Amino acid sequence: MDLTPKQKAFADEYIKNGGNASDAARKAGYAEKNAEVIGAQNLRKLNISSYIAKKQSLIEKQKGTDIMSLAEIQQRRSMIARGELTDSFGFAPDFSDQLKSMNDLEKTLAIKEAREEQKKAEEKARLKSEYHIDLDIVPDVFHKMIRDIRKKKHSEYILPGGRGSMKSSTISLIIPELLKNNPNMHALILRKVGNTIKDSVYAQMKWAIDKLNLNEEFVCKVSPMEITYKPTGQKIYFRGADDPLKIKSIKPEFGYIGIVWFEELDQFAGPEEIRNIQQSAIRGGNEAYKFKSFNPPRSKNNWANEYTAEAEEKDDSALVVHSTYLNLDIEQEWLGDIFLADAEHLKEVNPDAYENEYLGKANGNGGNIFEYIEERTITDEEISRMDKIFQGCDWGFFPDPYAFIRLYYNHNTEKIYLIDEIYENKWSNRKSADEILKRKYDDYTITCDSAEPKSINDYRDFGLPARGAIKGPGSVEYSMKWLQTRTIVIDPKRTPNAYKEFSEYEYERDKDGNVISGYSDENNHLVDACRYATESLWRRRGTNA
Repeated sequence: MDLTPKQKAFADEYIKNGGNASDAARKAGYAEKNAEVIGAQNLRKLNISSYIAKKQSLIEKQKGTDIMSLAEIQQRRSMIARGELTDSFGFAPDFSDQLKSMNDLEKTLAIKEAREEQKKAEEKARLKSEYHIDLDIVPDVFHKMIRDIRKKKHSEYILPGGRGSMKSSTISLIIPELLKNNPNMHALILRKVGNTIKDSVYAQMKWAIDKLNLNEEFVCKVSPMEITYKPTGQKIYFRGADDPLKIKSIKPEFGYIGIVWFEELDQFAGPEEIRNIQQSAIRGGNEAYKFKSFNPPRSKNNWANEYTAEAEEKDDSALVVHSTYLNLDIEQEWLGDIFLADAEHLKEVNPDAYENEYLGKANGNGGNIFEYIEERTITDEEISRMDKIFQGCDWGFFPDPYAFIRLYYNHNTEKIYLIDEIYENKWSNRKSADEILKRKYDDYTITCDSAEPKSINDYRDFGLPARGAIKGPGSVEYSMKWLQTRTIVIDPKRTPNAYKEFSEYEYERDKDGNVISGYSDENNHLVDACRYATESLWRRRGTNA
C-alpha cells in the first residue's frame, strides 16, 4: 500500500478507536491543531482507505466465516446475562472468552458500519456539492462534451479544430473541475517537446485557473513545473514526450494520474507513442480521462487524422468534437480584429490553406508537405518590380551542401517567389561569400543558421550583412506550417534544387509506410534557408491555438 509510518499509525489507531479520525491523527503524531483536517484528508486518500478496509476484512476472517451481525451479538449477550444458555446438565458454562470475542467483533463491525455510513454521507455530500464550471464561458459546441464528461459516458475526448477554435482553452477549463470532484486523481499534460510547455499549456492552465477565479486554491510552480490544488495536494504535472524517463518517474504521493492531455497531438510520433505514454502514466483508479487536441495536418494520411477518423467510426469509448473559430458563440477577446482579418485574407488568396488552417480540414492528399507549389517561369520584369527581398542560408560543406536562397514575399497574395539559389558542396565561407558579392546580393540582410556563429562572423568580415536566425521552442514547427499555407512560386530553371526539395519533401513515415508527424531532416537545405529568410514574417504574425 506504500503507507508512510505516520499514515500506518493513523490507520491502525482509526481501527482501534472505532472510527475517530481526529483522535487517530493525534495519536499518530500529527499536530493537535491540524488533527481534524489531516484526519479527514487521510480518509480520502486511496492508499489509506484501502489499508483500513483490508485490515478490517482480515479481522473479520480471523473470527470465522460465519460472522455474527450486531443484532445477533446483542441477542446472544442478553441470553447469557439472563442465564438462558446452559449445558446438557443445566449449568451455565464460562462465557468469558466468548464475550471477549463478541466484544472485539462488535467493535470491528461497528467500525465497518460507521465507514459504510460515512461513505454514503460522503457520496451524498459530493453529489450535492460537486463543482461545475459555468457553461456560459465555454462555446456551445463543447457543451455536449462537458455534459458527457460529467455523466462519465466516455474515457477519451479528441478535439481536432482550426486556429482560434478554443479547443485547448476548453480542456484547460474542465481539468480543474475534474480535479475538484475526484480527490484521488492527478493530471498530466504533455507536448512533444518539453521546452515548449511553459509558454503553451502551462500558461494555458494558469489562464484557466484565473478565468475560474480559483487562484486562491491552486499554487503554480515553475521548478519543477507543476500546479498543486491546495485543499488536497492533487497535482497537475507537465512533461515533454522527448524525455520519456521523466514521464515514467512521476509518482504521486497518493491516488493516481487519471487525467492525461496530449496537446498538439499530431506532433507526437504516432499511435504507438501515445499508447506507451498512456500505459506508463495511467496506473490505478477506476476512472480516467484522456484528452487529445490538435490542428489537423493537411494530409489525410497523417496518423493523427487517421486516428481521429477511426475513433469517430469505430471507437465507442471515444468522443470526437470538431470546432472552428466560426463556432464560437461567446465573446473571444483574444481573437480580435487582426485574427479575423487574417482569416478572411487567407480565405480570399488561398481557400485551400484557409480550410486547413482555420477550419481544421484535412484537405490534402498523400504525404507531400508543400502542396501549394506554382511551377512557372518568373520573368526578369517581375523581379524588377519586387520591392523587398529576403535572403537566407543553411551552412554545409560535405555531404550536406551549402544552401543560399533569395526570395520575394507578396503580402497581398501571400505568395513566395524563389528568385535565385546557390547550392554547392565543398565550398568554403570565403568562396560562397565571393559568389554572393559577385551576384550583388549584399543589398539585403542574409539570415543564417545560427548553429555556426563563426561562419556568420566570417560573412560579416567579408562585407555581407549577415545575422543569425532566432531559434526557439516550436520554431521549426511553426515556420514550416507558415510556409505550408503559402503558395510558393518556383521557376525550375532559376532554382532547380529548391524545386526538387519543395516538390519532393514529404512527412516522415513509420516502418509500415504510414504517414506520421515530423519533418524529415534530409534533403531540406534550401527549405531551411527559406525558413531563415522569412523569419521576420512568420515570427511577427504569432500563433493562435
